[in-house]
Amino acid sequence: MHRTPGFALTVNGSRVELVASREATLLHVLRNDLGLNGPKYGCGLGQCGACTVWVDGVAARSCVIPVHGVAGREITTLEGLGSRARWHPVQQAFEDAQAAQCGYCLNGMVMQAAALLARETNPSEARIRSELSGNLCRCGTHVEITEAVRRAAQSMAGGADS
Repeated sequence: MHRTPGFALTVNGSRVELVASREATLLHVLRNDLGLNGPKYGCGLGQCGACTVWVDGVAARSCVIPVHGVAGREITTLEGLGSRARWHPVQQAFEDAQAAQCGYCLNGMVMQAAALLARETNPSEARIRSELSGNLCRCGTHVEITEAVRRAAQSMAGGADS
């Protein structure tokens, strides 16, 4: 196993110095080395969305990104999106809409939805569904998830929740 020379990246606003194997994925470093359990290991192929994080503000599948490929970049995980003391509006909307069952897909859904709302303040239901179509949920809470994203968009726009 080849080790890369030391490198740095920023994770949830903090600079992190790392030495990792060339084969290490961003997901494994986040979970195993940094103890961040928001991103989940799902398929390992970048297809289910459970491992979604932001790389420089863009939603990305951390299970297929070599950690050395994000050297110098800014990584945001679910833990960096918000905290229990001050949740991101998307996190709050997911709770309010009771959009989680088992919770395994939740990380990816929240991170993908927050990325969408950072780009589009008032997405249509079709746009929300399209954006989240690559995030798999086996529990079938898609209706609640779509409602949560709609609620978050309203909240972020300063509108009333209905």
